[in-house]
Amino acid sequence: MAAGGAAALDKAWAERWLRESARVIGEHREELIDLDRAIGDGDHGENMDRGFRAIVAKLDEDPPESVAAALKMAAMMLMSKVGGAAGPLYGTAYLRAATAVGDAAALDAPAVAAMLAAARDGIVSRGKAQPGDKTMVDAWTPAVEAAGASGEPSDGLAALGAAADAAEQGAQDTKPLVARKGRASYLGERSAGHLDPGAVSTSLILRAAVTAASGQEGGGQGGSGDGA
Repeated sequence: MAAGGAAALDKAWAERWLRESARVIGEHREELIDLDRAIGDGDHGENMDRGFRAIVAKLDEDPPESVAAALKMAAMMLMSKVGGAAGPLYGTAYLRAATAVGDAAALDAPAVAAMLAAARDGIVSRGKAQPGDKTMVDAWTPAVEAAGASGEPSDGLAALGAAADAAEQGAQDTKPLVARKGRASYLGERSAGHLDPGAVSTSLILRAAVTAASGQEGGGQGGSGDGA
């Protein structure tokens, strides 16, 4: 499916994606805690790390039979293990993504775009945030747009790569924004100058999808560089 000899975006990739997401969330756990401490409860990194460790344990116990099954399992684990807003939001995202994938054995570029759009729309429906509100939607929306605009329909990895690049930029672009949703909104103008932790974790997870497909060594992205 993907160019350059990359692995097909199939059930094996979906499992690698979840495992790589767990690895990179664990690696950036303290950064996410620090980002959330500045404008939220300070528990985003801890909660996400706990949720993805539970996903890995479930993968070890009961490997999924399809891409959709992997995404649905991730949704169930995040909803049950992750506290705060992140569990329901990410859980809904993975659940909607699983529905969008359906019975596809592997994903091409349109399927990647549809999966990401469904995930983003699930987050919007659950959290009611819009672009510019300084939330994870500010990473998901450019990711969806970039995936939909990527070139060759058969190249799912290109769509994923475009989405990850756009999500990383979207996360960086939350820094000057004033939060209009969630606990960060209580700070008003004081929320400006900080990255949104949900947008950063989104960018980490989408980059993990690329790493899982492209055969790159683990290491993820460099993160935000903002520990404030």
